[in-house]
Amino acid sequence: MKFLDVFGRLKSVVIGMVHVKALPGTPLSSLKMSQIIEEACQEAGIYRDAGVDGVIIENMHDIPYTFCVGPEVCACMTAVCSAVRNICPVLPLGVQILSSANQQALAVALASGLDFIRAEGFVFSHVADEGLLNACAGDLLRYRRQIGAEHVQIFTDIKKKHSSHALTSDVTIEETARAAEFFLSDGLIITGAATGEQADPQELRDVSRSVEVPVLIGSGVTYDNVERYLDANGMIVGSHFKYGGHWANAVDPHQVKRFMEKIRELRK
Repeated sequence: MKFLDVFGRLKSVVIGMVHVKALPGTPLSSLKMSQIIEEACQEAGIYRDAGVDGVIIENMHDIPYTFCVGPEVCACMTAVCSAVRNICPVLPLGVQILSSANQQALAVALASGLDFIRAEGFVFSHVADEGLLNACAGDLLRYRRQIGAEHVQIFTDIKKKHSSHALTSDVTIEETARAAEFFLSDGLIITGAATGEQADPQELRDVSRSVEVPVLIGSGVTYDNVERYLDANGMIVGSHFKYGGHWANAVDPHQVKRFMEKIRELRK
């Protein structure tokens, strides 16, 4: 299944972020699962009603992140994603499980009927704030085949945010992009240095010229700068859709509606 098959368009796809509240067992956990699910569904409903092209569900409140994600996280994320799928039966949906729990995300996507995942650490090694993150493409794509989830697309961060890339400072972002394409990524994600920070429009142009797979922007898109990113295949928008522009806040319906109205005008 290709990008066009999932989203119905090839350019300027808008994907809203649902940042699931802290799950059981994580340091900031305070809500019952019923409340967590209800809030996630409310936010997904806002996106659906505003006409976004897709939604990605992420456990971003589970700070600090760990590479050793427990079975309770997978179980809870499956419950959340399944509930969101029930209220958004036709909207393209994806999932990311932090940190770098890419096989777990594939399993959740398969169980919940989702369309894609966002994966960290697909190619090359880098130092993330959780520690050293190594490439996973070989194991991840073999796992996808083993569980029969080939229809679930894998969009992969390159030179990802919240990381040091000193280990690969002699590898350009274009070379990284070509490596990810060679290793069968379904789409590449470019970000700024941190959550909410703008991606470099020049990097978008350079990477898009270097590969044939879709290229998405993964951070920093706003109402005021969206024109810079219209040539991207997709834009994952999180912080800008929240009250006060901060990722940890609730989704602001007015902000989403305003943004999507502008996008529809720009697409004409």
